[in-house]
Amino acid sequence: MNEPSKGSAKTVKLAERRVFSQSFKPLYQEGMGLVEQAAEYLDGKGRAEAKKLSRLAATLYAAESMRLTTRLMQVASWLLLQRAANSGEMTRDQVASEKSKVRLDTASAHDEAAGWAELPDDFLDLVTRSLRLQALVRRMDDEIYGSGAMVDMQPMARRPNPVSDQISLLNTAFARG
Repeated sequence: MNEPSKGSAKTVKLAERRVFSQSFKPLYQEGMGLVEQAAEYLDGKGRAEAKKLSRLAATLYAAESMRLTTRLMQVASWLLLQRAANSGEMTRDQVASEKSKVRLDTASAHDEAAGWAELPDDFLDLVTRSLRLQALVRRMDDEIYGSGAMVDMQPMARRPNPVSDQISLLNTAFARG
């Protein structure tokens, strides 16, 4: 065990301790459970609910469901890498190298976007929970690996989204045409 040199303080990284211990298991299960719930919803009840939406809300639903799926797949990738490191299948350096391919910044349309109020409650719940989980994982990742990429600390759910803005513009253009 390394002893810190005299006069230097060793910082305890709580996120690192959580990821590389048994207390990681509940976070892993929550993340993978959310992936499974989202897949079940989008393939079942969500598909039926989407058919009842207006054209505007259906377009937003389609875009937001792609963002939801992307967000959850990225979080799941991060969780799987941490689990591999935790179980000794990969070294921390290998994980750090592989995790550079993982993006933890998938934004969401904002709740003021046209059609947002029409989206099904169960779907909005999945979006909210996925954003919360992504934010937690992103904070942990930053603490463990020090990404330095967290310049924009504005909550992800409320950050303006250029894709959503473009969808709104297209809907406006086609509604008038």
